[in-house]
Amino acid sequence: MLITVILFVIGLAIICIGGDKFVDNAVEVAKKLGMSEIMIGATIVSIGTTLPEVLVSTTAAFEGSTAVCAGNAYGSIICNTALIAGVGQLCRPSVGVDGKSMTWNTTLFFVFGAILCALQLAVGAVPRYMGVALLAGFVVYTVGYVQIMRTKGQQEQSGEETSGSVAGPLLLMAVFALALFIGARLLVDNGILIAQAVGVPERVIAVTFIALGTSLPELVTTISALVKGRSSLGIGNVLGANLLNLLLVIGIPATITNGISIERSTAVLDTPFALFVMLILVVPFLIKKRGSRIQGALLVAIYAAYCAYNFM
Repeated sequence: MLITVILFVIGLAIICIGGDKFVDNAVEVAKKLGMSEIMIGATIVSIGTTLPEVLVSTTAAFEGSTAVCAGNAYGSIICNTALIAGVGQLCRPSVGVDGKSMTWNTTLFFVFGAILCALQLAVGAVPRYMGVALLAGFVVYTVGYVQIMRTKGQQEQSGEETSGSVAGPLLLMAVFALALFIGARLLVDNGILIAQAVGVPERVIAVTFIALGTSLPELVTTISALVKGRSSLGIGNVLGANLLNLLLVIGIPATITNGISIERSTAVLDTPFALFVMLILVVPFLIKKRGSRIQGALLVAIYAAYCAYNFM
């Protein structure tokens, strides 16, 4: 059992280090290509920080642990929103967040989130055709975001465009992606063994420990963005990662394994709760284009209550 726990911790460490370095090099590529700050956060950075969740859920799906797939996705959304974004707003509320970009992101999130919620309650699964639809939604999201930035005429250009080849950062991204895959295998394999050994349901492990572990890259990125005064990158990262948790973390396993089954508790609790905390996060931004410390404190308190409820 001790070796299992050690390997689980090693998996978490590899994911944290690999995810952090992956993001660093993704940002470097974006700078060299002259992309804007919020686009970096909502696209390249969020793809990088969501990669652990994608690998964990895909690996779990192939091993037949479908509770980990959905639990990891919704648990990560809840963790990203209530804990990571909550801590961010509690420490330094974001101001001046672009409403158009946020509207595009959140519209797709709630559309696909509502469809998944209804489908899971109706049939207790995410069929393959829905997985394909989610992957198509990722294409729509990416194309739409590029169009938004074009129509804005690069008004949010970060001003940090650098010269040089992108080959080096791209190569490092590939190396750290491999590290993320290794960490994901260690995390899933040993996380399931720990859950079975102590009698904790896979879903609870997935929506708490595994979700928090795979969300650590988002936490590191958000804290770094706050320290450097890049609130748009931090919020963009959380919003982009949440949407990608629906489109990719659920979409890929559902597509390649002919659909994934959903536990009743995930359908009636985790999915609606993920939509609920996202509403608390985005409504103030959509109305006032800024966050608040009260909002952050509320989100953190909600996350603590959610974790306590799961273990009780």
